[in-house]
Amino acid sequence: MAVADEDLSVTFAALADPTRRAILERLALGDATVSELAEPFALTQQAISKHLKVLERAGLISRSRAAQTRPCQLETGRLDSAADWISRHRQLWEERYDRLDEHLAALRRRPEGEPKERGT
Repeated sequence: MAVADEDLSVTFAALADPTRRAILERLALGDATVSELAEPFALTQQAISKHLKVLERAGLISRSRAAQTRPCQLETGRLDSAADWISRHRQLWEERYDRLDEHLAALRRRPEGEPKERGT
């Protein structure tokens, strides 16, 4: 597996969890400490820290040191890569669906009893 594919797999795995997605949504509003990130959840700080480690390993967040706290920041690079992958594949899927729609429309227009063309 290529490094970019591996990064993408780690990104999508991190995004698969709703708690981690909610954490990223919160960080999109600005930096936050672990305590601030834990507030809306019925989870321990230790559980939130585990989620943060997954997000950090995926390159979706980073942590800095500010006095006694370690605020978390959203890192958008990997999200941009995932969005680019989705966008490229969405275009491919849409083209395939368009061809399927055209084929189905052609089948509906064909008079009954008329043999279908070879190769279709």
